Amino acid sequence: MIDELDVTNLALIRSAALNPCAGLTVLTGETGAGKTALLSACKLLMGERADSSMVREGESAAIVEGRIFEGPHDTEGCVVSRRVGSDGRSRVKIDGTLASVRELGERVGSHIDLCGQHEHQRLLDPASHVSMVDAWAKETVTRPLGAYRGAFARAREAAAELARVEAASRTQGSRLEEARFAVERIDEVDPQPGELEELEETLPRAEHAESLISTAYDADAALSCEQGALDSLNTAIAELARMGSVDTKLARFADSLSEAAITIEDVAADLRRYAHDIDFDPERLAVAQERMAALKGLMRQFGPHMDDVFARRAEASELLSLVDDAEARVRRAQEARDAAEADLAQAARALMRARNAAGPKFCREVGKQMMRLEMGRAELVWDARELPRAQWTVDGPASCELLYRSGAGLTPRPLRRIASGGELSRVMLASKVVLGDADGVDTLVFDEVDAGVGGSVARALASVLADLSVTHQVIVVTHLAQVAVMGEKHYVVSKRDGDIPETTLVPVEGEDRVTEIARMLSGDASRASLDHARQMLAEAGRL
Repeated sequence: MIDELDVTNLALIRSAALNPCAGLTVLTGETGAGKTALLSACKLLMGERADSSMVREGESAAIVEGRIFEGPHDTEGCVVSRRVGSDGRSRVKIDGTLASVRELGERVGSHIDLCGQHEHQRLLDPASHVSMVDAWAKETVTRPLGAYRGAFARAREAAAELARVEAASRTQGSRLEEARFAVERIDEVDPQPGELEELEETLPRAEHAESLISTAYDADAALSCEQGALDSLNTAIAELARMGSVDTKLARFADSLSEAAITIEDVAADLRRYAHDIDFDPERLAVAQERMAALKGLMRQFGPHMDDVFARRAEASELLSLVDDAEARVRRAQEARDAAEADLAQAARALMRARNAAGPKFCREVGKQMMRLEMGRAELVWDARELPRAQWTVDGPASCELLYRSGAGLTPRPLRRIASGGELSRVMLASKVVLGDADGVDTLVFDEVDAGVGGSVARALASVLADLSVTHQVIVVTHLAQVAVMGEKHYVVSKRDGDIPETTLVPVEGEDRVTEIARMLSGDASRASLDHARQMLAEAGRL
């Protein structure tokens, strides 16, 4: 939901602020006043393409900022900003952090639907029709759809496994020989998991065992033999202790050296144990060296790492087993594929039963709203054509589309070929009312939905928009007084003439709103027009 929209230097707008309500907000004004610029601001926040022609004449950049709440459970909202420079470069920030236009579209665009007569509408794309019906039908379709998608994924995996097994069973010549050689060569050495790491740790000690023993014994001798470090240290301790009775500082030195002497004695004992524990066995050393050389040879041949060696053996063994047991493996893979296809066919039938039950119901509900909009005997028709198995997709096994016919005796046709712009707008509005909050969109922005509408149709259109505002935030650009009086909030867009015209956006209420409704009714503020405007606002509960 759009909580606030600030626009600076965009087209004819120098500065404008829009604070739409949660229900129905209407924007009115003379033709050419600049309402289109406000719609352009919404497009920029939705992540649509920008260019330098949007920037107000003589300015360096256009800036659109908005505070957006993402769904009914969002209590914090986010602040988004889009800057378009006069050089055409665009910059996006979300909550003060730089972001891409794609991220802006994902974060904001998915919550706002711009429904203009001249916009690329979802209704014209047959691919969106089935998603509309699915969303409306809810659990009655989403459950079988989930089951179908699971079966579709399993069937695809089974087909891929069969293709792999069949390809492996046809393996001949050099690949087979390479696999046999790899298995035989690796099995000849028979490397074990963790063996290389253990050798890398223990072999250096075994190779330098004699030097390590000699070094440990030499260090022990230097510390603890006659005239060694401990003898000298003990002599110093004795002298310091003897004179400690004269000066206590010397006694403290003696104590410190006594602690050092204990540490040295412990180290000397550890060195003797270390030297004693080293097992120097030339034969075992030779075996370990040969083993390390064999493992390194495997890594040079199949590596560079031991994990690669194990992976190569597993791959080669699998290939050999596939070839050796090709017929049985292919048969099992075919059986698994056939079983998965049977499950998929059953899931596809269940999905199509659910959709073919929901589709006509959806069309009837939309038809009721179309009747409210006085579209005569026009109706939507659910058309589902089963596709060949090769054309099935993750979304279903059939091509589904909402067709349109303006009379019961006419042949249903695709919406993009038959309906006029005004008809499309009203069909779209009727569909939105039926979908309610199931469409997953928080904000609906309507532009020229009232084109070519008047009289009783205008009143019906206003009533439908009011109903829609119960489940959505609705922003409508309108020229109809019947629609304008239904708005919970009303803004007037006007243009000041000058060398560079300027569009302003002003909220109106009270007598100012009465005056605007009167202008929309008759083009003037005569007493009759004002009285009529007050009556309409009062009947709508807005006065």
